[in-house]
Amino acid sequence: MVVDDHPMWREGVARDLTEAGHQVVATSGEGRQAVRVAAAARPDLVVLDLQLPDVSGVEVIRGLRAALPEVRVLMLSASGEPQSVLDAVKAGATGYLVKSAAPAEFLDAVRRTAAGEPVFTPGLAGLVLGEFRRLAAAPPTPHDDAPRLTDRETEVLRLVAKGLSYKQIAERLGVSHRTVQNHVQNTLGKLQLHNRVELTRYAIERGLDG
Repeated sequence: MVVDDHPMWREGVARDLTEAGHQVVATSGEGRQAVRVAAAARPDLVVLDLQLPDVSGVEVIRGLRAALPEVRVLMLSASGEPQSVLDAVKAGATGYLVKSAAPAEFLDAVRRTAAGEPVFTPGLAGLVLGEFRRLAAAPPTPHDDAPRLTDRETEVLRLVAKGLSYKQIAERLGVSHRTVQNHVQNTLGKLQLHNRVELTRYAIERGLDG
């Protein structure tokens, strides 16, 4: 699903996605409408503009995640301001790309976001990880009731927290890309998390990124 208040941009993105083999189930130019439409169309991924005429993209993310907890959200914005990025990620965005990105970069970001990988315009990934580390510096809370992960799941989680891609993790562990994805999905299920961004934060809070 594509959400952007500029018709030419919205239609262009939808066309690029369709030509690349993706199915665009809906488009919208307003935030509140987008949440209603998404609840009915049930997209796997929403390409969302940050600035909308009625409500902010951050509010739309919250509405989307409330209606569809498993949905992936890729922010596509003209703004690369750090606070905008952090607000979007904290609300539940899986990735954040500026509109100046090349078409090939955008389509690659869509593919990776659909797979649950956090995708950010170069330079923004470090910003997000830095913020998570700052938040993790708060006084710890007991985790005795945390779900028990297998040794391999913990190993994969540690590499995720270090920022490695699924492909890099697979090469390091000598397993297939699919095996890494399965470990991540199992871990997400055990921890009741929704995406790799939340998983990274969980790992950093527990000091697994060292």
